[in-house]
Order: sequence, then C-alpha cells, then structure tokens
Amino acid sequence: MGVDARPQSRYPFQFIHGDALTFLMEHGIDFDVIHASPPCQAYSRATAWRGKRSDHPDMIDDVRELLVKSGKTYIIENVQEARGKMRHPILLCGSMFGLPIRRHRYFEVPMISHLLVPACSHRSTDFSHDHGSKQTEAQYRDAMGCEWMTVVEARQAIPPAYTRWIGQAILRMEESNGRG
Repeated sequence: MGVDARPQSRYPFQFIHGDALTFLMEHGIDFDVIHASPPCQAYSRATAWRGKRSDHPDMIDDVRELLVKSGKTYIIENVQEARGKMRHPILLCGSMFGLPIRRHRYFEVPMISHLLVPACSHRSTDFSHDHGSKQTEAQYRDAMGCEWMTVVEARQAIPPAYTRWIGQAILRMEESNGRG
C-alpha cells in the first residue's frame, strides 16, 4: 500500500491519497512493516543546484519518532546526502542487484542495520540519473523496474529491487528470531 500527499494514478498497488504522517498515526498499528521515504529536497544535490535546501522541510527526525512510537519494524529511505541524519544506514545501489543503473540510496532499518550488503559493482555502461546525457529518462525509469511511472515520478522513485531485498532480509531475521 502506498500513501502520498500527491495523487499517484499509475501506482500499481492500493493507494491512499493523503498525508502520510497522519495516516501513520491513525493506521500504523495495522501494518507489520512500515517503509517511509521522507521528502529528500532538504538534502538533495538537485535542490542545491536549483535552489535552497533550507526552503524544504527536514522530516527525517519527525518520521522516525512516529515510526518508533508505532512499535513496528520500519525502514526510512533517503538520498546520499541525508545519511548523516540516519541511524546506521545501509547503502543500496542498482548495480548490487544486476540493474544497469547507479542509484545510491540510504536506508535506516534497525532490524538489519548490521547486515552485510552486496557490493556496488558499477559498470561503465550503467545508466546514471543525469537527466539525459547518457540515456533518456524513460530508459532510466525502465532500467529501475518502474515502467508504470512517468519519468517525473521515476525521479523520486526507489527501484523495487531495493525494497524486495530489504523485505527478504527482514523476513530472514524474523524467521531466525522464531517470529516468521
């Protein structure tokens, strides 16, 4: 299920149009695992190139506070520049999963924070999020595994392979702790 303040008409799963923090406070108890992606503009390099990071909210601490209060297993995702705000983040990249892309994202996942992750294996042919100098944005979106999105939506997206890997790691940890 996805929750976002902006409509996502092409989202392929159940979608709730609304404020994610309000939804978390009201319905967080209904979920086993909560994956949150606070807005990244307060940290993003693209924001620094085009404007001021200080014009955007820094919501990582507020989101974490709600997630911890929920008592649920949680994941917080954000851009490379936000890693200093995150607790024991792990880095994931498309090249770790055989995707032909370089897209580094950091994830705070307390349950698996000390798990060994695959190594990046960048290739010279990998796509990078460079807005069209090596590939079209549509090619980049498709390489991420997000074919249903517009290219504008894909700029904000996490490749599904990352979430799948984290979910499988959480399930393995739950099973090894006798809770799976």
